[in-house]
Amino acid sequence: MAKEKGTRLIANNKKAYHDYFVEETYEAGIALAGTEVKSLRMGKCSIKESFIGIEDEEVYIYQMHISPYEKGNIFNKDPLRTRKLLLHKYEINKLIGQQKMKGYTLIPLKIYFKDSLVKVEVGLCRGKKLYDKREDIAKKDAKREAEREFKIRNLG
Repeated sequence: MAKEKGTRLIANNKKAYHDYFVEETYEAGIALAGTEVKSLRMGKCSIKESFIGIEDEEVYIYQMHISPYEKGNIFNKDPLRTRKLLLHKYEINKLIGQQKMKGYTLIPLKIYFKDSLVKVEVGLCRGKKLYDKREDIAKKDAKREAEREFKIRNLG
């Protein structure tokens, strides 16, 4: 069987961009069981409520839901189990230092296949206040209105 080339998105965390300012992003591998990879190939994954924690200089992702593989029977794992993320030691040390700063947290932004490997894009994020969210909504509405006017002007 030939290996896949390129990237294919599995799951995207749109809520993270709404609730947080994304300062930096990191690409991490993820330790999975075989049936979990098969389930991901079918696109059955959710990272809406998931978050990332660091324990004993190792990075873990919590509350990531991968649906059980239909034909996996006894080999299926718990859908919400904690999974280890694979990063270089210097990246982990950098994340530990930055996470200790006030208001920073680690959030999974998207999960995708890069060639044949499953990767997680980890974002170092700072929480948004309510007025920041309102500001973003106002900008989005203004942009949408400008595009609508441009479209009307060009059609007429």
